[in-house]
Amino acid sequence: QVQLVESGGGSVQAGGSRTLSCAVSGRAVSSLHMGWFRQAPGKEREFVAALHWNGRNTYYADSVKGRFTISRDNAKNTVNLQMNNLNPDDTLVYYCAADPGSAYRLDALQGYQFWGQGTQVTVSS
Repeated sequence: QVQLVESGGGSVQAGGSRTLSCAVSGRAVSSLHMGWFRQAPGKEREFVAALHWNGRNTYYADSVKGRFTISRDNAKNTVNLQMNNLNPDDTLVYYCAADPGSAYRLDALQGYQFWGQGTQVTVSS
C-alpha cells in the first residue's frame, strides 16, 4: 500500500520561499505519477503541480507557474515542491498525491488514488 507523508509546511513572509517534501513508501516514486494539491476552507481542493512517472513531464497550475517547481529524489523516494515568491493567497493546506499510472489527467483530483495528510503553509504580509 502506498503511503504519503508531507512535511515542510510552516510560516513564511510574503516574497519568501518554502520547500515541501512528500515521503513515499510502498512503491518507488519513479513508478508513480505524483501531484501536489492545495485547499482553502470552504473551497475545493485545487491542482498545483504534477510530475509524470517518467520524471520528465511536468504540469503546473497557472497560479503557480514560474514560482513553484516539482521535483523528485529517487534515492530518498521523495517528491518536493519548491515554492518561491510566496504571497498570502498561497496560505493553504498542501497535499501530496500519487497514482500508479492510470490517470488520464494529472491535474485532476480523480486521477489520484493515494493522498497524504496535508501540511499547512501560512504566508504573512
